[in-house]
Amino acid sequence: MSTVKSADGTQISYDVYGEGQPLILVDGATAHRAVNPLNAETAKLLSDRFRTYVYDRRGRGESGDTAPYDVQREVEDIAALIEDAGQPAIVLGSSSGSLLALDAAAAGVPITKVVAWEPPVVVDDSRPPLPADYVEQLEAHIAAGHPDLAAEVFFTAAIGMPPEAVAGMRQSPYFQPVVDVAHTISYDGRIMGTTMSGNPLPTDRWAAIDVPVLVLHGDNTWPTLVTGAQAVAAHLPTANLQVIPGADHAADITHLATALREFAG
Repeated sequence: MSTVKSADGTQISYDVYGEGQPLILVDGATAHRAVNPLNAETAKLLSDRFRTYVYDRRGRGESGDTAPYDVQREVEDIAALIEDAGQPAIVLGSSSGSLLALDAAAAGVPITKVVAWEPPVVVDDSRPPLPADYVEQLEAHIAAGHPDLAAEVFFTAAIGMPPEAVAGMRQSPYFQPVVDVAHTISYDGRIMGTTMSGNPLPTDRWAAIDVPVLVLHGDNTWPTLVTGAQAVAAHLPTANLQVIPGADHAADITHLATALREFAG
């Protein structure tokens, strides 16, 4: 494990695999190295072609956190990792992490290409939109000392699980790891902004992006993630859309690695 210091002094912890072109992998909500082995497995598959950074986003795993939160601080975290790599990088963001990757590219971070895996935007009526006060609900539960209730809001409002299923999840081994990082769920809510409102994507958010973007979704994923990926690809003039066979929201890493190699050129 290695660390870098972000612009605000926050320590960001990461592992690096392989040699070659820098590649930064950005997790979605609640994920980090200890609970998401897919990034490390993907990095190992690509070790002959890329120098891949697998890191814990701030507030999770072994990375630090500094209040107050601002999306720009997470953009600076990506910039710090790329500076450590020593040259411009490809950035692959998964789920809500894909919007963070796009934000970093729009902010002028030295990124050569962006890969967006299943951006979870909601631009139609294929599923209920996020509540307008989603972030406020999350932050209120955290402030009151109830991270478990913040986790429930995430599972029901963001993931779309029925409340009775979430009640059952409380007894499973998958619930506590989400509770452990529940204070960061609102971070991803802020990153998503209005993109899960059921309305068209904001016209100006990524207007500055001029690098190639590859938007990916699986052919076995939820229908709303298909329409979301299609919407992001159509929204960005530099984007192409590709379907990964056999994949759901958890990427098939073999096919993902192949797509990355082809996209990197």
